[in-house]
Amino acid sequence: MAGRPRDEEARRVILRQAADIASRDGLEGLSIGRLAGVAGVSKSGLFGFFGSKEELQLATVAVAADVYLAEVVRPALTVPPGVTRLRRLCDSWLSYSQRRVFPGGCFFFAVTAEFDARPGRVRDAIAAAARQWRDLVEQTVTEARDLGDLVPATDPGQLAFELIAFLETANAMSLLHDDPWPYERARIAIDSRLTAAAVR
Repeated sequence: MAGRPRDEEARRVILRQAADIASRDGLEGLSIGRLAGVAGVSKSGLFGFFGSKEELQLATVAVAADVYLAEVVRPALTVPPGVTRLRRLCDSWLSYSQRRVFPGGCFFFAVTAEFDARPGRVRDAIAAAARQWRDLVEQTVTEARDLGDLVPATDPGQLAFELIAFLETANAMSLLHDDPWPYERARIAIDSRLTAAAVR
């Protein structure tokens, strides 16, 4: 019993390294052997934690979701509901991507492109995380509209789609060009879109 907390902490450290690798090279770029070399543990020890490549991939998605929650979602929940929270949610996402919390930019953007057309448990886990994020943005838009911050005709699904598109485009273009300028473009676009939707 006494060794279990240390085992769990070691597992989490290894999975954080796995998420960093996957953000650059994809979840298919992960293997027990490669991760063992990076983490400095034996293959047999690592196999004892995960058992298979798929289980390693699923555990990596789960730990990446925990990081996403801490970096993007929780900071936004510290401000009151409404357009202020919506702006904070977008700002937190841009900061998470721009600071390279994961070295390959947004972990979920990277692995979505890899698994979007590949059925299976890993794709299902990635899709569930994406739905939770989209639902949260929609819910935040709905709250802002219902509180009177946004015009009554605001379509939460449409506005959430547009905001997420701005965020993901900034992430992709910054990585491709190795340049931070897309983040500023995204901030301007988000501000313009929310200003246009605001109650005057």
